[in-house]
Amino acid sequence: MFGIGGGELVFIIFIALMLFGSDKIPGIARTLGKGMAQLKNATNEIKSEIQKSADANGVTDSMKELTSSFTKEVDEIKSSVAPPDINPVSEITESFEDLTGPIKRQR
Repeated sequence: MFGIGGGELVFIIFIALMLFGSDKIPGIARTLGKGMAQLKNATNEIKSEIQKSADANGVTDSMKELTSSFTKEVDEIKSSVAPPDINPVSEITESFEDLTGPIKRQR
């Protein structure tokens, strides 16, 4: 949680208790909770507005077309660079076994 460990969290709670007292901590926590909820609602509203405007302008369709064409180009480049019938791991394994063929581990 935010890069804070258990001991650090206990220390922060202890300092908060020392500064504000045990009677004000619930009110502060309630206020922080309401603030976080309002922030979350505001960000969700902004996201939905951006999504609505993108849908209205056809941006999402063009992005889908762009990503599909990009994926197709990447797949074509991959297939032209390395043919699918070559397996480098098996070739390395075979060459390693050729090097160590007559050598056996003694117990």
